[in-house]
Amino acid sequence: MNSKKVIILGGKGNGTVIANAIKDANKRGDNEWQFAGYLNDRIQRGELLEESPVLGQLADVNTFLEQNYYFINTIFRIDGQDDRIELFKNLNIPVDRLATFIHPLSYIAPNVKIGNGSVIMPNVSVSSGTEFGESCLVMVGATIGHDNQIGNYCHFAAQCCVGAYTTIADGVHIGLNATTRENISIGRNATLGMGAVLTKNIAANEIWVGNPAKLLRKTK
Repeated sequence: MNSKKVIILGGKGNGTVIANAIKDANKRGDNEWQFAGYLNDRIQRGELLEESPVLGQLADVNTFLEQNYYFINTIFRIDGQDDRIELFKNLNIPVDRLATFIHPLSYIAPNVKIGNGSVIMPNVSVSSGTEFGESCLVMVGATIGHDNQIGNYCHFAAQCCVGAYTTIADGVHIGLNATTRENISIGRNATLGMGAVLTKNIAANEIWVGNPAKLLRKTK
């Protein structure tokens, strides 16, 4: 099977981390995806990010669609998530051209559903019955419990732990090493801060921090 060429929308941070995970998967014999470079509005075409090229700006998406490239979106932001999601949607990338990358060192239960454009990084565990929407990023070492309903554009930072029977709306960010109990809901564009322990529901556009987690403020 020939590798499919994938471009990452973004750059330093989630973008470069995921790019290197794709390269690592290739070394381990998983050659479904071949990383080609980045589209980034803040870095000049031809410059390198960790030895990989910036191929152009986001506005150049159609050029690369015509050349049969696939895409992963990594441009998320805690304050301003709506704007970032709208920016991505306005690129009008067909759903079937969003690359779904699952690193071979992850565990995904057989009946888990993963939406197009999502990324599952090394040492992630996703238990049975969980469903992800489109363009979710599950970073290194995260643990996602069973029978969760997860929306689109969600970000699960490294080492976070999500319980079971949790409903997570679009655009949610779960911070580094944060933990949630089971049977709760997290509203649209909400954030659970680094190391927080969540035992209650979070409403849309709220940021919760601490152990036990409490409301810090609304997103801007």
